[in-house]
Amino acid sequence: MCGIAGIVNYRSLEDKRVLLGKMAGMMRHRGPDAAGMFLKGPVGLVHTRLSIIDLSSAGNQPIHNEDKSIWIVFNGEIFNFPEIRKDLEARGHRFYTQTDTEVLIHLYEEKGAHFLQALNGQFALAIWDENKKELLLARDRVGIRPLFYQFDNGRMTFGSEIKALFADPAIHREINAQSLADVFTCWAPLGELTPFKDIYQLLPGHYARIGAQGMSIQSYWSPDFSHEDKSDRPLNDWVEELRGLLLDASRIRLRADVPVGAYLSGGIDSTYISSLVKQNFNNRLSTFSVRFTDKRFDESDYQTIAVRSLKTDHHDVRCSEEDIGTLFPKVVWHTETPIIRTAPAPLFMLSRLVRERNFKVVLTGEGADEIFAGYNIFKEDKIRRFWARQPDSEKRPKLLEKLYPYIFSGANSRSRQFLQSFFKKDLLAIDSPAYSHLLRWSNTSQLQSFFSNDLQSQAFSTNAFADRYCANLPNDFMSWSPLSRAQYTEMRIFLSNYLLSSQGDRMAMANSIEGRFPFLDHRLIEFACRLPQRFRIHGLNEKFLLKQAARGVIPDELIERAKQPYRAPISRCFFGNRKLDYVDEMMSEDQIRAKGYFEPNKVSRLIAKCGKGKGQLLSERENMALVGILSTQLLDHQFISSFPPQADHLIDDIAVLS
Repeated sequence: MCGIAGIVNYRSLEDKRVLLGKMAGMMRHRGPDAAGMFLKGPVGLVHTRLSIIDLSSAGNQPIHNEDKSIWIVFNGEIFNFPEIRKDLEARGHRFYTQTDTEVLIHLYEEKGAHFLQALNGQFALAIWDENKKELLLARDRVGIRPLFYQFDNGRMTFGSEIKALFADPAIHREINAQSLADVFTCWAPLGELTPFKDIYQLLPGHYARIGAQGMSIQSYWSPDFSHEDKSDRPLNDWVEELRGLLLDASRIRLRADVPVGAYLSGGIDSTYISSLVKQNFNNRLSTFSVRFTDKRFDESDYQTIAVRSLKTDHHDVRCSEEDIGTLFPKVVWHTETPIIRTAPAPLFMLSRLVRERNFKVVLTGEGADEIFAGYNIFKEDKIRRFWARQPDSEKRPKLLEKLYPYIFSGANSRSRQFLQSFFKKDLLAIDSPAYSHLLRWSNTSQLQSFFSNDLQSQAFSTNAFADRYCANLPNDFMSWSPLSRAQYTEMRIFLSNYLLSSQGDRMAMANSIEGRFPFLDHRLIEFACRLPQRFRIHGLNEKFLLKQAARGVIPDELIERAKQPYRAPISRCFFGNRKLDYVDEMMSEDQIRAKGYFEPNKVSRLIAKCGKGKGQLLSERENMALVGILSTQLLDHQFISSFPPQADHLIDDIAVLS
């Protein structure tokens, strides 16, 4: 895994070398092993390398074709590159490295932008075609690897991280109020927006062409649930197909010239992946997990069951509230976005542990909940639609107690009535394309009550947010099943813009670790999109087919365990026993007022409430508000008020090709 960046300027000549060196320096954590640069005419490309395939210097980027008319910088892995290379060699192409990167150059020569359809991988790339004087940018199907850009009047600047773009003093730095409202609604900016004005992300499954005449963006892949299987194909057939696909997806993700480990959370997803690897490919598998000192969040008992069953070489890291509080500024620096959860921080510690054990690559179980319907939000949607058929029923809403027994337990009838009224909000809005998520968005958007009067006057309503989301849905979206619509929404927003970003790429690459995701193999996603609803959620049994496939492979205790969402401690991380100077500074009335995002009096009351019991009195919503406010203040401080950082981020020892 690596970092890429570049500049293409059709409007005027500019000396790009120094600036590209600074852009590379801002991403050195993504690629500490080598750096290279290509300069010619209007274009400059730069790359920082994390060596995983072909460890020799011959694999350093940028890489070119035989006559040096096409150049590439590439961040990612192409897992089916040996098969593609064999075919290209048969067609007469000649290679000077053993890398998957060089395969892309020659495949592009054969197929142009259509080459993306042939790839099984996770990537962001930039290809300069000297003959066409055109730059091609592309990103993998689900957005595992990031790619950001700024385009203005014939000049394109792009990079794997926004901080690389901000190395250019010509690029304005300002937080986007709409994006901030999005984070305080659905955890991440919507669509191509980023937290910063005029900085955009290339969407997953898209490519862009940039030439002297401008820029065009095209989609080449999207999750498609329009071919759901309606036949009576036996369950066992589906189970065997899934097992074969997942085994092969895991197999090809072991392709590396360095050791490959695995994350092991104690849940079904990561345990199944680790089991497949241990039993079929690697009898000395190393696994890694995070433990919490706060038992409310800890899953170490289940991790112990998994390790005993698998007999892996296991390592774990212990995460405390103090650890999260100490790391939080670094976490925000790497996420480059406001966050309303502290959950990325323990994952930063986990990837650091992996690096300390001299690993560069880990397999993870992310993606299974999205493609096999593992989240409660999918079951909530099913129950609420059932309830909406008889909205006055007293029995139907009781199904919610099966999802949240720890909330509905006890004899507190007032709490029960409150929760039922909460879930009844917009109950009859079943014709909305966003019905599955409206309740969550509406609830989370109440965090915007902490916004300053200036921001609140811009009227970032939930309905307006839903309209923006619905404006870009597939034409046949409403013909899909309700479950498929809910899964698509979760994949398009939460998966790509939060889970694979703030908790995925950013926390791993902060420590130069590459995560690989067998469940996000596009063949598995397309398989899951065809899967009948009843095999995704059977009654209220989530991930039904995956559980059937896992039986006999992992312990039944892990299959039958109640689902425990991954969460981490919040308020006591910042207002606990230890004073954190940055918290006092960022949350001070002077700083809140100076930055202008939040209403000082409301923030002061929130902090005062923290102080009474070291955060124990805060509600779930107040905890999210606290993290969101603090991370926004830090983001402004790091990327606007105090950018650029110290010069030790900047490098100039880069091999230059031209």
